[in-house]
Amino acid sequence: MRAFKLKVPNTYVIIFSIILLCAVATWFVPGGEYVSTVDGQGREVLEYREAESVPQTWQVFSALFTGFAGQAGIIVFVLIIGGAFWVVNSTKAVDSGIMRFIGFAGGLEKYPFFRKIGVGNIVITLIMLLFGVFGAVFGMSEETIAFVVIVVPLAISLGYDSIVGVCMVYLAAHVGFAGAMLNPFTIGIAQDMAGLPLFSGIEYRTFCWLVLMAFAIAFVLWYAARVKKKPSSSVMYEADAYWRERAGNDGDSSGDAGISGAGRAGARAWAVFGLACIAAVLFSVYYGHSCTVKVGEAEYHAPWLMWAATGLFAVSSVFSLRASSKAFILNLLGFTVVFLVIGVMGYGWYITEISALFLALAVAAGFSADYSPDEIVRQFLAGAKDIFSAALVIGLAAGIITVLEDGKIIDTVLHSLEEGLDGSGKAGALASMYGIQALINLAIPSASAKAALTMPIMAPFSDLIGLSRQATVLAFQFGDGFTNMITPCSGVLLAALSVARIPYAKWFRWVWRFILALLVLGFLLLLPPLFVRLPGF
Repeated sequence: MRAFKLKVPNTYVIIFSIILLCAVATWFVPGGEYVSTVDGQGREVLEYREAESVPQTWQVFSALFTGFAGQAGIIVFVLIIGGAFWVVNSTKAVDSGIMRFIGFAGGLEKYPFFRKIGVGNIVITLIMLLFGVFGAVFGMSEETIAFVVIVVPLAISLGYDSIVGVCMVYLAAHVGFAGAMLNPFTIGIAQDMAGLPLFSGIEYRTFCWLVLMAFAIAFVLWYAARVKKKPSSSVMYEADAYWRERAGNDGDSSGDAGISGAGRAGARAWAVFGLACIAAVLFSVYYGHSCTVKVGEAEYHAPWLMWAATGLFAVSSVFSLRASSKAFILNLLGFTVVFLVIGVMGYGWYITEISALFLALAVAAGFSADYSPDEIVRQFLAGAKDIFSAALVIGLAAGIITVLEDGKIIDTVLHSLEEGLDGSGKAGALASMYGIQALINLAIPSASAKAALTMPIMAPFSDLIGLSRQATVLAFQFGDGFTNMITPCSGVLLAALSVARIPYAKWFRWVWRFILALLVLGFLLLLPPLFVRLPGF
């Protein structure tokens, strides 16, 4: 007799099943709608009224088209971002930069001061901060798998275990991902769905990122110290014999050739530098004077800001070009983020301008790596293909809202939520949203899928109970990010554990306390926006 094996359905199957359930619901759930009225004091308020529902049938098949059409902007944005990062990653510039960084960190061993502090502690902290930044800014996730096999031997050679190695890369990137301030795949999509300015509220999110990363680093350092003091206390002590045998052969983590030294940049990279400088100067001439940085409700006229960024880019590019093309590509990537922040905060850029910026990055990085135009297109399409599943999920999930709206029952759902949480207060309602997001993430780890699935309902619901939409996005962000590191439905987690040779059961046994603490810390970070007026909230 075959044993029953529980298998979680594909994300597309789950979402289409929800569409079918929503269509069935339109036949039984009473219709309703919120209408704008004026109360006795002359204030405009929303009042719920019953309405006739419109049962949905064949519309379950047209929902995908309608969802795609409604979310076309964010779908194209995701495809361009995915293609651009693929081109950059294909040049191996990021890989070389990380290897160089690891080599630098390991080289601190020769200095007595750093030996006294603990080179291992410095290495763990620096590498976790690096990947935490990548998670917060680029949404690094799948890319961490390739670095697990590099960093785990490093951790073993420093006297730690494979769990510390995974934490330095995978866990750090995903804590950064959860506390992100510029991640286009979480913040970008969720804020667009909620009708908020892109990357608004960056000030408090940066604070959250610092708190979460500080906690994660402290936790890993505490565990690493225990393992170093008593290696047998590690749950992976026996299994790590494989890595300990390889540690002697893999000890040279600085053997990267390409980020500096021998491979000076070619003519194409210098040409890209010249064109980029001309473009930045022209932008500064025509638009520099209109730069007004908005931080919350405060505004600062900064006509010099774009000129300063252009000057820094020119100087740093010359030094990076003298090192190698890969160093210059890293410099391009770094200043793309700088210009992104300036554009969003100083010029009110949205997904159109940001998409154009990253498309330019893809072309510039490709030519700097001596790619032919055909090769740039091939790599870009490979990246778009890789991220297309997320774009398809966004369109399909938007179909759920289409069915609920066309069936005239979405306001009924919102009204039921409002009544169900009546009396719980804003903190209770926010905690419920947070919990719902965390639970959904156990079955659907895709951030873009959950944003498309939940934000169209959560955002208007937050309006009904007087809760900031920004706080709702933050609840989504935390709920999505934390449980990514424990759910067995995450292909990235299982792949990272497989590369590190860590059984899921042992990882779960180690990480559940950390995740529980993160969930509590996340809830505490959700509370200040309820009681203090914060920029962007």
